[in-house]
Amino acid sequence: MIHITLGARRYVNAQEDQLGRSIVGFDPVMNDDALFHANRGCWVLGERAEKERYVLLSHEGEVRMAIEIDSLVPVAGGRKAIEGRYLTSGHEVYDAYVGKPTPVETIRNPITYFDSPLGARACYCGCGESVTSGWFVIGHDQRALHARISKIGTVREFIDWFDSTYVDATGE
Repeated sequence: MIHITLGARRYVNAQEDQLGRSIVGFDPVMNDDALFHANRGCWVLGERAEKERYVLLSHEGEVRMAIEIDSLVPVAGGRKAIEGRYLTSGHEVYDAYVGKPTPVETIRNPITYFDSPLGARACYCGCGESVTSGWFVIGHDQRALHARISKIGTVREFIDWFDSTYVDATGE
């Protein structure tokens, strides 16, 4: 799970902000929509972030919001913004963390990661096993890939099929 420590609300120039925001950070008068939109980006997120499903936003030692990640989208300067939805009462991640002390020690870097047993999802290969980080149980990404390759034929036939049907963003 990703944990982001927020500073106090501050104003930024919306013309210069990659997401067009005029406010970032935390203010106790912000509603959930405002808190989400002010703080969904622009973050320097490591490779591990791509495997995570949830983000917690904290301020002054308390978790203020939990977000389910749909995707992390690139913005200028190698930073990323979170696309997803904030969670509400009744969701296991919200109920376990929001309004409670941060689950990680606060350090200088505002972004930390931690392993949580909550928010497991089914392995994307379809085996039915649960994963809490990433999309696959270890090794099951290869299982899923080869199951699809076998529907085309051999690996060589799959490569031929892929190369004949795939068109990248440049049109090649």
